[in-house]
Amino acid sequence: MEFSKIENGRSSLDQSTEKAEKTKTYDLEERTALFAIRVRDLCLKLPKNLANIEYIPQLVRAGSSAGANYIEANEAIGDKDFGMKIKTCRRESKESGYWLRLAITDGSKESEEERAQLRQEAKELVLIFTAILKNRASNRHDDFDLNFKVYLVLVSWLLVLT
Repeated sequence: MEFSKIENGRSSLDQSTEKAEKTKTYDLEERTALFAIRVRDLCLKLPKNLANIEYIPQLVRAGSSAGANYIEANEAIGDKDFGMKIKTCRRESKESGYWLRLAITDGSKESEEERAQLRQEAKELVLIFTAILKNRASNRHDDFDLNFKVYLVLVSWLLVLT
């Protein structure tokens, strides 16, 4: 691992992460990793109170779980395994939005804006994972239609031969 240079209290890694966050990332593995990093960074800034002591661990787990499960989905053993992992990604993204809603910030404009942006990103991730599931279901239906048509042609052909 390469150590990053610290300038003005911010590492070059932090600065490159900020650049990536300003542009929409279409690599879903990278996008979910950036989401997890931003959630972690927000959690480190949240005030430590009785409620947040319960919420923060849940938020960190849910915020990082979507990306980890997406990586696992890409290494899935089969179609059913892939579908289950993507459903888990969607569920963890929804849960992240929930914990973000409940977490108590310090009330500053900066932390409220970051929370709002993260809640929006969680919603977008839910929509992306839902689209993946719908596309997968649609493709399976198309495969079934094609296989059924081939079957009908073969049965018709066999009936003609007999």
